[in-house]
Amino acid sequence: MEEENSKPLNYIPEVILKKRKSNEAWALRKKEQLQQKNLQSRKNKDFIKKPEDFIFEYRNREVDLIRMKRRVKRNRPELLIPNSKPLIIIRIQGKNDMHPKTRKVLYSLGLRRIFSAVFVKPTEGIMAKLQRVEPYVTYGYPNLKSIKELIYKKAHAKIDKRKVPLTDNNIIEQELGNFGIVCTEDMVHQIDNVGPHFKEVVYFLWPFDLDKPAEGLKGSKTLFKDGGDTGNRQDLINELINKMN
Repeated sequence: MEEENSKPLNYIPEVILKKRKSNEAWALRKKEQLQQKNLQSRKNKDFIKKPEDFIFEYRNREVDLIRMKRRVKRNRPELLIPNSKPLIIIRIQGKNDMHPKTRKVLYSLGLRRIFSAVFVKPTEGIMAKLQRVEPYVTYGYPNLKSIKELIYKKAHAKIDKRKVPLTDNNIIEQELGNFGIVCTEDMVHQIDNVGPHFKEVVYFLWPFDLDKPAEGLKGSKTLFKDGGDTGNRQDLINELINKMN
């Protein structure tokens, strides 16, 4: 009776056994890699800079300040299309070697993060600021297509210092309706034509968070006209915007 009730053992093919073994080994490797990554992360957090590291950073920041003062003494960049077209400024460099005074100017423009962008009216004051932060930004005159794509794809509202998605035109009307601006197209029109309520629209918009371009930047602080990344690109800024949108 015991022989009749006993069930035969299931046969597991060798191929399946090998696959199971391989999967287990893969899982162990992934676990070890994750542990190593976490360990390295903890080491980075606990990393203590040496005195010479602070000296090196201090010297680089002082060099940045000296260079900024030299740029200010140069002739200010000319306004190619003064006050008649908007200017877009894109931050393309991080904060390494940046003097606090340089960072302060970038922050005053709303460019707190790398690859952030803002629309501005090209006034003498704005050009003076650009001269101070030129190694960290690139700028130029966006066309209507670039303005539309940025606003429709990347725009967020700034309400009570909070970043709010522009999900519908009701948000625009609530904040800008007093100026006759009730939809996205109205904002595009104000920016493209540097309209009478350009300032209100720009203040309403959170700085654009652009994508890192797959190509098009060399990581150089040399001026664009000299083969680098920074400074005035004039109408060619639209090619960069297209790569970052």
